[in-house]
Amino acid sequence: MTLHTKKRSAKAGLPPGALVHIGEKKAAASSVTLTDYDESDVRESDVAIADLADKFKAARGIIWVNLHGLGDTAMLEQIGASFGLHPLVLEDILNTEQRSKLEDYGDYLYVVLKTFSYENEGAEEKIDSDQISLVLGKNFVLSFLETDGTQFSAVRERLHSGKGQIRKSSADFLMYSLIDAIVDSYFVILERLDERTEALEIELIARPQPSTLHAIYRLKREGVFLRRALWPLREVISSLQRGDSPLFSRNTLLYLRDVYDHTIHIIESVESLRDLTAGMLDIYISSVSYRISTVMKVLTVITTIFMPLALIAGIYGMNFKHMPGLGWDWGFFAVLGVMAIISIGMLALFRWKKWL
Repeated sequence: MTLHTKKRSAKAGLPPGALVHIGEKKAAASSVTLTDYDESDVRESDVAIADLADKFKAARGIIWVNLHGLGDTAMLEQIGASFGLHPLVLEDILNTEQRSKLEDYGDYLYVVLKTFSYENEGAEEKIDSDQISLVLGKNFVLSFLETDGTQFSAVRERLHSGKGQIRKSSADFLMYSLIDAIVDSYFVILERLDERTEALEIELIARPQPSTLHAIYRLKREGVFLRRALWPLREVISSLQRGDSPLFSRNTLLYLRDVYDHTIHIIESVESLRDLTAGMLDIYISSVSYRISTVMKVLTVITTIFMPLALIAGIYGMNFKHMPGLGWDWGFFAVLGVMAIISIGMLALFRWKKWL
């Protein structure tokens, strides 16, 4: 698969608010889903760019606009114009390489969050990240996704079934539900990382291989990646649950506190993963060193046993005519017996010293 990525240098010299996509383009086409709901009914439809303004004006309840794919800047501009979004917000939506953050524009809040998923890359798995931008207004919520993923499927299902408080509450509760769905998805990634960590620990104890070291370093890189992406999330959720914005009601702030607790738990789990990975590296180095020392000990014992035997063989291998025992019929067997006694005696000594 060919990846089309634009770097920040592509915006060099352009004015602030210029709509240039920065990062990997994961979906070429863009599609908009408009959900208009109240306590009694939910109305959902796909909207073409030409009908955006009319559809927005005709909505009667809480509006949720979901944009999949960031390839169509004209559609993004139309949404921004319909809801009065600042050009800098539209610029940030297209910049998919930024950290999680919260910006208060008075009439609306702009939140950037990250989602993660596992993708197969050959025989290995890697963590891939997507950026989700959320905008909360008085009676609307806008969500901008890089792909047409299923991050909000559970929220959409609760909305249509009428379960929970979404249809009975204002737009702020929908905003909370979307943030909560994103935060809960992190636990899936953490569970997969825990499983890989346990498998590596078992492999380290049994018999570590060079591939084990490679797997540990991959796990360490993923832990650093997650930590860098998730650490700003703490400040974002903390700012929301403090209630600085009038867009969040007191009831919704109570639920945001629960999301904040989950966020703290996730960050602590990532920190623990980093410590475990560092410990596994130490265990691997110690295990390899122990195996080397064991091999060297065996070789040293063998060399030590054969040293006196080689000395005896060397002495009797000298070409002198007159040497003790050369004329004795049992001389050869006597020398072999002495060598055997020396070998057995040294092995017994090593056992008694507990060197073997």
